[in-house]
Amino acid sequence: MPAAKTDTAADGIHPSTPPFDRILNFRDVGAHINQTADQNYLQTGKLYRSARPDGATTRDRDRLVNHYNIKTILDLRTETEHIESRRKHADSVPAAPAAAPSDPLLPLRIPEIDYVDIDFNGSGYTSALIRQLTWTQTARLLGLYAFGYRKEAIGVLSDAVMAERGLAGLAVDSLEHCQAEVKAVYDVLANEHSYPLVIHCTQGKDRTGLNILLVLMLLGVPIDAINEDYMLSEKELAPEKEEKVQEIMSIGLPASFADCPASWVGRVTEALNERHGGIEQYLESCGVSMAQQGRAAQLRSPLPSAK
Repeated sequence: MPAAKTDTAADGIHPSTPPFDRILNFRDVGAHINQTADQNYLQTGKLYRSARPDGATTRDRDRLVNHYNIKTILDLRTETEHIESRRKHADSVPAAPAAAPSDPLLPLRIPEIDYVDIDFNGSGYTSALIRQLTWTQTARLLGLYAFGYRKEAIGVLSDAVMAERGLAGLAVDSLEHCQAEVKAVYDVLANEHSYPLVIHCTQGKDRTGLNILLVLMLLGVPIDAINEDYMLSEKELAPEKEEKVQEIMSIGLPASFADCPASWVGRVTEALNERHGGIEQYLESCGVSMAQQGRAAQLRSPLPSAK
């Protein structure tokens, strides 16, 4: 697979024009970190992050395949988010090959790219949140879910638990309750055939931000640079912020959940270090061996140097 072409304006590094028509928050993590830190920490053209690419235009799809040479897209969303996205984009995406009944997502996907789905906030995380509900709240949530009211069921959790925890608190919860999912992510990151790779969730800022944070910690990137990369998502997502705020508030969360809090990276890294003693130990607790960490760390620039 040829290396991805580098193009500062097109890689989401303070671009004058967006690199895509309908994919937000896209950037080459290595290129942005190296520029931010003024030092080469990561290889460029390997690891990308973005918001959901479901509504990608024909031009966007061609650019992912032929400009960035994307091999794998790692999708961290829930089943509910996939269902909502199919409803929203099914009539607007370019035509795709006929999908088998067992693969309803195919019309939203690009045939030349491999997809890996990891529901990052999966059953362990959801169960941990549900345990914080009262019996009455739990019964209401389960009843709504049983009758197919997924969004309304999420609203019960949002109002009773998630709003109070805040974005940083939920990220810290993810560190403890999504360890099987972290291991699954590193199964992909440690595979050299996965690259060039895009990691995304819905907005590409929270679940994606947490997984990018873990990678950058493993590679020894300074916290200030990690924080700047996380904070950039707020600017990159501005075109759809009003719509996202309405969506967030409709499930019982405050409008601030559409933001990127300046304290988020500091709180998450502090919790990880206090509870686990460092990134390597944390990843080992998730089942990511030192050998696997070493393979993922091949994203590191071969010759770190000041620029």
